Formats: sequence, C-alpha cells, structure tokens
Amino acid sequence: MSFGLQISASGVATALYRQDVYANNLANMDTPGFKPDLPTTRFVPAGDLAGDEFNVPSARLLERLGRGAALHANRVSMTQGSLKDSSNPLDLGISGEGFFVARDGQEREGQTLLTRDGRLTRDGSGRLVLASSGLPILDTGNGEIVLRDPAPIKVDADGSIRQRGQVVARVRLARVADPGVLSKQGHSTFLAPTDMVDDGASGHVKQGTFEESAADEVSTIMQITSASRDVDANIAMMQQHDRLLDRAINVFGRLS
Repeated sequence: MSFGLQISASGVATALYRQDVYANNLANMDTPGFKPDLPTTRFVPAGDLAGDEFNVPSARLLERLGRGAALHANRVSMTQGSLKDSSNPLDLGISGEGFFVARDGQEREGQTLLTRDGRLTRDGSGRLVLASSGLPILDTGNGEIVLRDPAPIKVDADGSIRQRGQVVARVRLARVADPGVLSKQGHSTFLAPTDMVDDGASGHVKQGTFEESAADEVSTIMQITSASRDVDANIAMMQQHDRLLDRAINVFGRLS
C-alpha cells in the first residue's frame, strides 16, 4: 500500500470519529448534567521503515512523517453547565466542584457511581432518587435518604436537608482527584474507582436548580464542521495519491 495513502486514510478515520463524537455532544444539548466528550488522537511513529537490510539506509524523512494518526482515549470535559431554576424544591444543582453519589443495586466492587444531574424526586417509599433513572442518592454515611415526612424541605449549601427546622439528612458531595478515571455509564452518570473518590468537594448545593448540559452549541457545530473539512481534505489527498500511482504504473512504468 502507498505510504501516502496510508497516512491520508488514517486522517479520514480519525476525522470521521471526531465528527461522530461531536455530533453526540450536540445531540445531548438538552441532557441535564451531560459532560461533552473530547476526542483525541495520537501520532503513530513510523519506526525503522527500511530496516537497513542489505545495507540500504533507513528512510529518515519518512520516519519523521510517521504513519499518520490513530485514535486515543476520549477525555471528558468537566466544564460546569449553567444552573437552571426549576419549580421543584427537590432539584439540586452543584455550583463548583463535586458530584452526587448514587447506588444502582449492582455489585460494583471498588467502584462508585457519580452524577451531576440533580433532578430529584421521592419514590413510593420516600427515598430521594434521581428523576432520570430512579437510582437513590446517598448521604454522607453512604446510606439512602428516606423522607417520609411530607413537610416542606429546605436544603442548605452544604447539602443538609431540613424539615420542620431539623436536619434530617445530608446529601453527600464527592470529589474525584483525577477526572481522567471517570467512565460514562449513561443517564449522565460516571463510574470512578472508590479509592479515587473522597468527600472534599468544595462546591455548594443550590436548591430549586439543576445543572444543564455543558455542551456549547456554537463551538460544537464549529468542531463538527472542522472535522468534516478534515475528512474532505484527506480524501482529496488519497485521490491525488491514486492519480500519482496510476501515472507511475501506466506512464513511467511503460517507458522503463
């Protein structure tokens, strides 16, 4: 295979993937607590192309060009979305650092489920659960929060829940030292190793609000457009390499 075709083909593959990731971000513009993905690529070194077999020197220039680009692990942007006011006193938004901790009933040894989606409600047994998935959120003792008293609820900035003037529970706000360990699980939730999660979050809880998607519509559309242009440019390069190969075989090859 032509070396130039290989490099251009890698550019097409990575640009198409970037386009898909940005399109998914755009599709989640209205998903509360959503954090956009940031696709990344890596340079693929060429290695020793000629290998110095039969005393032929290695192609140093081609080694510097490399073998194109390859996909790398996505990163997650932890940029905070806007806090939107709601009419639900159970909705909680986090201003600043922190995650709510949820429990999904599955055996996740050494893993903690986290979310920034603070749209909450009470289920039939009075548990405080995520409105999107029905998963219960946890208090500072890692227990479920049960609110059977129908009295009005007041939530302080530190997550303390008050009814009739008394603190009845406190929502746990967790912090992840390295956001790179987070893996998306759907419904705006993340999994993180338990040993990377602590309770030192500096954020504050705002009652009656929830966090909107952190994806920015304008910049995301521009990223999709940029990726599309990269696809077109690399395809044009592949077509040019194809024309050069055709000339090398059918014109110069015939003359020799």
